[in-house]
Amino acid sequence: MQIFGVDIGGSGIKGAPVDLDRGDLAQERHKVLTPHPATPGAVADGVKQVVDHFGWTGPVGLTFPGVVTGGATVRTAANVDPSWIDTDARALFADRLGGLPVTVVNDADAAGVAEMEFGAGRGRRGTVILLTFGTGIGSAVFVDGALLPNTELGHLELNGHEAEKRASSKAKEDHDLNWERWARRVQRYLRHVEMLFSPELFIIGGGVSRKADKFLHLIEDVKAEIVPARLQNNAGIVGAAMRATQSA
Repeated sequence: MQIFGVDIGGSGIKGAPVDLDRGDLAQERHKVLTPHPATPGAVADGVKQVVDHFGWTGPVGLTFPGVVTGGATVRTAANVDPSWIDTDARALFADRLGGLPVTVVNDADAAGVAEMEFGAGRGRRGTVILLTFGTGIGSAVFVDGALLPNTELGHLELNGHEAEKRASSKAKEDHDLNWERWARRVQRYLRHVEMLFSPELFIIGGGVSRKADKFLHLIEDVKAEIVPARLQNNAGIVGAAMRATQSA
């Protein structure tokens, strides 16, 4: 079975049909740059470009980089335009996509759902936390496989700053940090999250998961097991498609 998934990020909008039997993309994903400013109308246009690239006419699952309640309403918009707040994203995207059935979910929650079903969290019990490092830091918290939605742990305070302003992939680039210096920031962040939640497993996702060999071995003094996301930066697309199926 195939469903279309779209992952909306602070820097790019990417999507593809997803084979839900395998938990993988059925075709190579297509990506467009996230517009700036990332207003609702401009982002919806970008999503339409991605979906139209494949000529898709069925259900579409979409991620959003912020809190989404009721599968529709945006409540936070830290890395996109503030005009998103209180927007009915499901209605917006459905209208822009010509009435296609649409499901909207927090981006890290979607990635986490995919990793728990098909990736590094498969079969794991206890508390598992997926963290996506990109423009910001997204989080998905699971207890015995059940998701606690919209946790947004990237906004925890770390050394007097929002954690994602210090330890995201964007922060690494903005502050011109080498892998070792950035890993120390990530280590401090993981230790703080561990103090609050005592997880058995951290899954590190986002685009940086492709380069896990450059920094994971530098992280010390964290009791939980730390592993890279197996689906890497495709996890959001897969999870969005999974949620679209569940809603249908």
